[in-house]
Amino acid sequence: MKLIDIASVIRSKNSGPYELTFDVIFKDFETYGKVKATQAVSKEKFCALYGIPETDVFHLVYFDPAKAVKITIRRPIPSGALGETDVYGAQQHAPLMGMEIEI
Repeated sequence: MKLIDIASVIRSKNSGPYELTFDVIFKDFETYGKVKATQAVSKEKFCALYGIPETDVFHLVYFDPAKAVKITIRRPIPSGALGETDVYGAQQHAPLMGMEIEI
């Protein structure tokens, strides 16, 4: 299945000018628990999806109270810098929507 089928929210945003944060909030605690138990969203899978080295992932945290996964990465280009195309980081979550998940 795809992540978009089991998540109620998939979003990205700035976490300062040099970092992006991705949030995946699941529809229910049962699904979240399965994803967490199998580590279906992992640093390795995220890096493969985005084509970045694991050293660019600062945090990948499963947050139980919100039934969510939060991922913070180094921005490839600082917000507002020459050549940067998404100042707010709000369009970077699109690849996550199609991420294949096995739980």
